[in-house]
Amino acid sequence: MSGPYGAWPSPVDAELVASGSRGYAELRGRADSLFWLESRPDEAGRTTLVHWRAGVSRELTPAPFNPRSRVHEYGGGAFCVADDRAYFVNFADQNIYAVRYEAEADDPHQVTQGEATERFADLAWDGAAILAVRERHNPDSEPVNDLVRIDVASGDVQCLHSGHDFYAAPRPSGDGRLAFIAWDHPNMPFDGTQLFLVQTNDGADPTDTTLIAGGARESVVQPEWCAGRLVFATDAGGYWNLHVHDDSGVFPVLPEDAEYAGPAWLFGSSYYVPVGPRHVVARRVENGVPSLVLVDLDQGLASPLDGGCSSYAGVTRTPRGVAFIAGFPDRPSRIVELELATSSRTDIASPPKPRVSIDVVSVPEPLVFSSTQGDAHAFLYLPKPVDGAVPNDESPPLLVTTHGGPTSNTTADLSWRVQYYTSRGWAVADVNYGGSTGFGRAYRERLRGAWGQVDVEDCVACVRHLVGEGRVDPARIAIRGGSAGGYTTLAALAFTNVFKAGASHYGVGDLKALATDTHKFESRYLDTLVGDAEAMHERSPINHVQHLNCPVIFFQGADDKVVPPNQSETMRDALAAKGIPVAYLLFDGEGHGFRRAENVRRTIEAEYAFFARIFGIEPAGGLAEVEIENIGAWPTP
Repeated sequence: MSGPYGAWPSPVDAELVASGSRGYAELRGRADSLFWLESRPDEAGRTTLVHWRAGVSRELTPAPFNPRSRVHEYGGGAFCVADDRAYFVNFADQNIYAVRYEAEADDPHQVTQGEATERFADLAWDGAAILAVRERHNPDSEPVNDLVRIDVASGDVQCLHSGHDFYAAPRPSGDGRLAFIAWDHPNMPFDGTQLFLVQTNDGADPTDTTLIAGGARESVVQPEWCAGRLVFATDAGGYWNLHVHDDSGVFPVLPEDAEYAGPAWLFGSSYYVPVGPRHVVARRVENGVPSLVLVDLDQGLASPLDGGCSSYAGVTRTPRGVAFIAGFPDRPSRIVELELATSSRTDIASPPKPRVSIDVVSVPEPLVFSSTQGDAHAFLYLPKPVDGAVPNDESPPLLVTTHGGPTSNTTADLSWRVQYYTSRGWAVADVNYGGSTGFGRAYRERLRGAWGQVDVEDCVACVRHLVGEGRVDPARIAIRGGSAGGYTTLAALAFTNVFKAGASHYGVGDLKALATDTHKFESRYLDTLVGDAEAMHERSPINHVQHLNCPVIFFQGADDKVVPPNQSETMRDALAAKGIPVAYLLFDGEGHGFRRAENVRRTIEAEYAFFARIFGIEPAGGLAEVEIENIGAWPTP
């Protein structure tokens, strides 16, 4: 017997959680080469650019280089590839650098000479120069975004288009046309965007644009050129479906209740790629379940290619087929090549083999349950002991986790943070509350004007569903979330009495303060999520501390520009003044999300220790030290 639920000895330690935060992003194919970004939590959270060819991978950007854009603060599209060089945005100065990827060794050299106030993202190569989104910061006004063309020999930057609040996805056709996406306040890119086409031949007027698709309530994503035609995804029909623009106009490829794209939180996401004059390989998501399909653009047919992964990202072309970043529920994510002729998969890059047995991994159970707005979704991870024996005289504690965004989603990908809990005897419910992506626009817009209500109601409904089935202990239910999920966490604690403890990672407590303090990209997000100033006041947990009567631990990055530290600190001070047990951990050098391995280790150990002390759980291995105010007289369940 492993012992009481929540206190089991476990081989999943904080070191494994930190190493599991090493990941892949922005996979790009060119000829017989692949390129990707790889995060290095053991190098102070640095990112590096990797080149792979014929089974050999090589790092192109040694320390201190750090390919990472700060446009919109979230970045993305931090590099592009030309004939013999890769161009990347360096995080420290936001300038663009070049490195020869075929050379045995080549030190990156600087291309642009911009000031620290100038940033670039969504880089694309047009055959002679770099196209990019530029963001210029001014201390006296809102940042200005535009589309630019960068001469790689001189570093000169030429504005191609301006006038919209935001730009994305500059995609050259190769024959003198340029597609791009733009949108304006108060929209986010998943609310409403516009797809434009402009001629870029010598003498053409770059301001003479043609609107192809989109509008205030239609989100267009990822334009791609395919044999002279423009392929893109739009949710005009309620789901991000593929459409084609050619000389005859715009037509839908395959109208169906499935998503072929996602929210543009980051630049450069690739959900599909052309593989011939009439075919694309695409990630398809139906009711939150992903697969890979081959789409015939002319016939409007989608043929299954692969369905064995829990997520597909960075879909790109290779000579034999496609490559993508594959997620799995029982092993770490990796880069995989799929040969189209044989449907065989080959690993291109994968993290070191975990030092724990796969037998300890809890594979999630998809959960559908009734809530106030209809069915809602979650992944349920049940406790998984090393010896296979579980107590039969008690139910496990439950940790409800809430994803960020909130217009985002959670997947069934292996998370060692989740396994840290399940291997110690906790159940974990990872909720795709109303407002999540992957279920169509109607599900996504359940949260429109109802943030802090629908998301909280769905988390509560999930708990009541599991308690009603006798699967968890109602006296030991905690909730955690980061960023927008941190707000849902605090709102659930302030507006309900279902949860007994919470963990807010750089979460929001004061919506009005956030609307004033946050960056340009999200500065009007709350207009649609919440509403006017009165609604923001009413929906802010800081204004309802009198109803928040359970312990909370706060984690915060000192350099966070998205959710500033004052959000956590104001909530911490208010709870401490009430006599509620509260802890606060501030991490210097961290922004919106923790990248350094030592800080990832500290957060998981401190969070578990906090919950264990609140719930009276005494694991054999002891607990990490956490300073908790007002813990002395607090009763345990």
